[in-house]
Amino acid sequence: MSIELPKVYEPQEAEGRIYENWEKAGCFKGRRDPKKKPFTIVMPPPNVTGQLHMGHAMDCTLQDILIRFKRMQGYAALWVPGTDHAGIATQIKVEEDLRENEGLTRYDLGRDKFLERVWDWKEKYGGRIVAQQKKMGSSCDWDRARFTMDEGCSKAVRETFCELYDKGLIYKGSRIINWCPHCTTALSDAEVEYQDKPGHLWHMRYPLSDGSGYLVVATTRPETMMGDTGVAVNPNDERYKHLVGKTCILPLMDREIPIVADDYVEMDFGTGCVKMTPAHDPNDFEVGLRHNLDTIRVLDDNGVVNANGGKYQGMDRYEARKAVIADLEAMGLLEKVEPYSHNVGTCYRCHNDVEPIISAQWFVKMAPLAKEALRVVNEGEVKFVPERFAKTYTNWMENVHDWCISRQLWWGHQIPVWYCDDCGHMTVSREDPTECEKCHSKKIHRDPDVLDTWFSSALWPFSTLGWPEKTPNLDYFYPTDVLVTGYDIIFFWVARMIFSACEQTKKPPFHTVFIHGLVRDDKGRKMSKSLGNGIDPLEIAEKYGADALRFNLVTGNSPGNDMRFYTERCEAMRNFANKIWNASRFLKMNLTIDKCQLPDKLELEDKWILSKLNRVIPDITDNMDRYELGVAAQKIYDFIWDDYCDWYIELTKTRLQGEDQDSKVRAQQVLCYVLTQMLKLLHPFMPFITEEIWQALPHGDEVEEGSFLMLQSWPEHRDELDFPDEEKAMELIMDAIRAVRTRRSEMNVPPSKKAHLTVATDEAEVFELGVPFLKKLAYAGEVTIVPAGQTSEGAGQVTVVTHAAQLSMPLAELVDMEKEKARMEKERKKNFDELQKLNAKLANPGFVNKAPAHVVEAEKERAVKLNELVAKLEEQLKNM
Repeated sequence: MSIELPKVYEPQEAEGRIYENWEKAGCFKGRRDPKKKPFTIVMPPPNVTGQLHMGHAMDCTLQDILIRFKRMQGYAALWVPGTDHAGIATQIKVEEDLRENEGLTRYDLGRDKFLERVWDWKEKYGGRIVAQQKKMGSSCDWDRARFTMDEGCSKAVRETFCELYDKGLIYKGSRIINWCPHCTTALSDAEVEYQDKPGHLWHMRYPLSDGSGYLVVATTRPETMMGDTGVAVNPNDERYKHLVGKTCILPLMDREIPIVADDYVEMDFGTGCVKMTPAHDPNDFEVGLRHNLDTIRVLDDNGVVNANGGKYQGMDRYEARKAVIADLEAMGLLEKVEPYSHNVGTCYRCHNDVEPIISAQWFVKMAPLAKEALRVVNEGEVKFVPERFAKTYTNWMENVHDWCISRQLWWGHQIPVWYCDDCGHMTVSREDPTECEKCHSKKIHRDPDVLDTWFSSALWPFSTLGWPEKTPNLDYFYPTDVLVTGYDIIFFWVARMIFSACEQTKKPPFHTVFIHGLVRDDKGRKMSKSLGNGIDPLEIAEKYGADALRFNLVTGNSPGNDMRFYTERCEAMRNFANKIWNASRFLKMNLTIDKCQLPDKLELEDKWILSKLNRVIPDITDNMDRYELGVAAQKIYDFIWDDYCDWYIELTKTRLQGEDQDSKVRAQQVLCYVLTQMLKLLHPFMPFITEEIWQALPHGDEVEEGSFLMLQSWPEHRDELDFPDEEKAMELIMDAIRAVRTRRSEMNVPPSKKAHLTVATDEAEVFELGVPFLKKLAYAGEVTIVPAGQTSEGAGQVTVVTHAAQLSMPLAELVDMEKEKARMEKERKKNFDELQKLNAKLANPGFVNKAPAHVVEAEKERAVKLNELVAKLEEQLKNM
């Protein structure tokens, strides 16, 4: 072969070159082929301003393994890449950049100019993460790359909004929503993270209007009390029944508010009296609707008290809290304060506390959409791997609230709704109107809000394939096959894709949701900027190679479970890559054949390795089909390292270096065949090094010259390569070799010291075939095979036993008896003396009673081990 393998594999040089060759040859293209079944994956789109982190690297690796596997299996495989406009995250980045570099806010620029800046930002940084994904080996069809705000996705968003609105599934209403005062936008329920935080329960006195006393209400949020419009008690609470229908005075505001009875109130919480603030609490809002209570909002969009807050206007919410408590105390209206830990909602982006506030927002009605989305999972049309995550999904979907989809941002899909300035009519339209559809006034303005980023992401599996148009790609590649994602966005994204697809396309978006866990640091902590424990996957790939990083991320990883990332394991995976490289170089240096095909005549060791390969292929394929990628990777690793490199290459060396030309060629043919099959199995996991080696090897007639490994057929089981008897026979010989080598190693006997080996066995025929291997690999000078039960004559024999044979070697041929006795006696005395000292220490009450229990226990364990070692050495000396 003309291509040579250099002495050392340099991934830094090879990976970029190989990837460029794949791209130039169009290897990643997903082509419609009526003769093939499609297999489609849509990439979870990373943020357009994002940088590849270890979670992305895991995500990319798992998807790439699956797409390469299915491509090799003969599917028309398509992996659709793309990026997400990431409304809040991107807008915040651009605003920070403006503020730091130009001292400007978005309001200084105005909406149009600001959006120009964001698009500039997207052009500048949007390609960064794509380049990083390529370095990881991602074999996406990059010509199909999509962006959630490109023309096609925008059309899909408009169509969906208008269609849901026409069906009465989208509405605008004033509801209590989650509001982030820092990001100044509404958030959906799924975007709020709850943290248990220490706080207080303040007990405050509300005087009764008739002067007959007061009620005590307990609250965790006194800063909202200026918006109280009632006090509620339980209708069955005997303490307060006589007060229902009366009024009390709201302290600080001197406003009369009603006392109402409602089942929502828990009699045993606090005092059994609850202040009602309908504008700032979702439960109070519902109670307020039932009892016609006023709704008074006292916090603005920045979490600052507004004009309804009286003297506290202009104060931050937490500043107002302190002032309110101080004033209540001064007025003698603060009954008591007690510590109280409770769940506080925080923004998933900035992690500031979220405010529940009443606001006019756009919502999607979830109850009608949830029915079909639940059915497809419950009936198995969509399966979760692992299955336990289906319960996470169904629990959320069964208790889902209406989805708040409007955001007070400028970057995103602007809501396609226009209002007439003259008659107030509202128009929802797929196209931009020029006048009011009712009064034909030209004075119309568009709703300034944009849609939640997840609204467009929810359409991703079908909008990327051309929907709402009926495109050939949509018809062929949709529904997609597998969604690969982390468990942390089941609510954010997976659920929304399922109900959106069921509603818009009448089909589930995919048949399998393959859930992976988070990549944590070596201490099990989540990687984050605040902890400073993030690891840059590109730095790891640069140091060890992308293949080593990929194999590290998948080996030992199981679906749905978090994994700890150990950098040193990348070194082990690089060693694995080097092992394959060195084995391939060894073969290349011994190759005289120019075509790779199996010979007609096979030796015992040939049949063994072919049979082992033949059995592992369907096992690995089955693991891949079940998404047990970590198990598949381990089986490939074990076969390559143990069976091929450590055993088969060693078993064939005598033939490769012998004078029998026919045997030499046959060994080359089997070595080459097994190596090419191994490269195919390993390719989805370690695509670069396998492609590099493949190009240097001879192939059979079925392989076109210059063709890429990634386009070859996945290995399949071949009945004619099943050799169970020969496989078993070879394993018996290998067991014997292992046993002899282990004993020799224990005795520190160098390989150069040969010894006569006597094999007592009922499998004489098998061991006759194994004599050359016993001589070479068990370092036997001569081999004598005798019937089982017949032991060697004379004393001083070293014996090892396997389940098929008893193997004996004269001790005198292995070691110098006198020297070995002296060495062993010296070792025995050293350990005996140490044992005596340790026993004395353990007999000393001062040590046993004063030392920590774990230290005493450790010393006792050491004494037991020393005792065993001394006994073993004495037994060996006796036998000598």
